[in-house]
Amino acid sequence: MGVITFAHRGGMAHAPENTLEAFTKALALGASGLESDVWLSADGQAVLVHDEVSWRGLHRVDVRHQTAEHLARYKIPRLVDLFAALGNDFELSLDLKDPESAKATIEVVREVGVPERTWLCVGGFGLLAELREGNGDVRIVNSRRREKIDGSIEMHAARLAELGVDAMNMHYTDWTMGLVTLFHRFEIRVFSWDLQHVRHLRAALAMGVDAVYSNRVDRMVATVAEWKP
Repeated sequence: MGVITFAHRGGMAHAPENTLEAFTKALALGASGLESDVWLSADGQAVLVHDEVSWRGLHRVDVRHQTAEHLARYKIPRLVDLFAALGNDFELSLDLKDPESAKATIEVVREVGVPERTWLCVGGFGLLAELREGNGDVRIVNSRRREKIDGSIEMHAARLAELGVDAMNMHYTDWTMGLVTLFHRFEIRVFSWDLQHVRHLRAALAMGVDAVYSNRVDRMVATVAEWKP
């Protein structure tokens, strides 16, 4: 597997974030992966939106207190709508903003997605352990800023490896080549987010990261394509 190019929130520089329009555009621009955020609607559907309370023009939308049908009026799609519109031939990174969305998310992925190409991102060890147990078919990612990791980074990596976590996702400014090497030594993939500029993308690629996230899909895809170690 080469470096995964994740379109952050569907590539929000090109279309309204976390919409089917954005996801479609991102794949057309050559992204190998899509990224989104998951909440649970009032009727138990996994929906793709960044914030629990979102604004659509002058409308305040409380995601967890509205049905998926109502949310669709504001271009907030269900996870199942993503697969229905675009198929499943891509990597998919999902930030589980609402821990209660995990079960519904995994059910949809198993039914119409590709579990081994689905990366579920969470911050805390408790949920990481819960997700890993009985869900060996999906990828589990610890998404956390370096400053919020308690104790040594090496102990953190060892603990993730013990849990069977597949990847560590940190902001690009948190990574060094030494840390990339450390996590690889524990057989944990390295993901780097918020890479909006070519110089930052090239620096991340030089470190040996396994996936990058960007709002600028065109810039990200071109930089990865032309990269020569």
